[in-house]
Amino acid sequence: MKIVIPGGTGQVGTILRRALTTAGHDVVVLTRRPTRAGDVGWDGRSQGPWTEVINGSDAVISLAGRSVSCRYTDANLREMTDSRVESARVVGEAVAAARHPPRVWLQMSTATIYAHRHDAPNDERTGIIGGGEAGVPDYWAFSVDIARRWEEAQQKAATPDTRKVALRSAMVMSPDRGGVFDVLLWLARLGLGGPVAGGAQYVSWIHDRDFVRAVEFLMDREDLAGAVNLAAPGPLAQRDLMRVLRKAWGMPVGLPVTKWMAELGAFVLRSDTELLLKSRRVVPGRLLESGFTFTYEQWQHAARDLVGRVRHR
Repeated sequence: MKIVIPGGTGQVGTILRRALTTAGHDVVVLTRRPTRAGDVGWDGRSQGPWTEVINGSDAVISLAGRSVSCRYTDANLREMTDSRVESARVVGEAVAAARHPPRVWLQMSTATIYAHRHDAPNDERTGIIGGGEAGVPDYWAFSVDIARRWEEAQQKAATPDTRKVALRSAMVMSPDRGGVFDVLLWLARLGLGGPVAGGAQYVSWIHDRDFVRAVEFLMDREDLAGAVNLAAPGPLAQRDLMRVLRKAWGMPVGLPVTKWMAELGAFVLRSDTELLLKSRRVVPGRLLESGFTFTYEQWQHAARDLVGRVRHR
């Protein structure tokens, strides 16, 4: 298949490009800075020669969007929003204008669209969309609003011949340098991987190989459209996630981090505490109902595999 990946140079794009190319697919990445064979330049905001690669493709997997690991300043929030909404809009226009449109358009979204909660998991049918929870900082609603507008941009696109899926993805765990697992393991190896602000907040995650398999599954299943959660069936509290990771690495100590320490650390790292403190309890309802099976359902097995791959690297 010919697969086009707008915004495919980040961690998730690297994972998909590597796996899909290895599987024999023709992968084209749309990027602002083309440096590799198979890269095509675009600005993520306007039409251009790049639209021709959409024509005749089999699938589009759009991952474009500014990283959320930053300070939530007005400028950064605006860029996070615009980079997602505008890229989804122009991809939709390219798909709509294609003489031979792709049969499926997978658009990245985020599990952060769901409410901060501990009491029950969020699936696609019964999950609560966030933005109005009591007892959390008001500005957390920005992330939910960005996710809503991201998905709406795809929904509004007039693409009657192309099936559309919004990938509400949890954190993708891979051994690649610079990814979220790399950061968590770095903290664990330093003995700093303890509970953050008590550690009761849930962490939803998905193993990189299950992420790729889920994407392939969704490309093939003509009956699946709309929002789909990409998360392992076993979300767990942050303190348990780090305890299991420390055990997998062989580090017995994990110093706890208070809320104010987390705020200080986020400031130093130019990030935001929402990434650490929001409870994301998300489960893959539609994937499981459709017969998808996870190779790594529980974190214990995933952590052992990922640690082993890091050691091998």
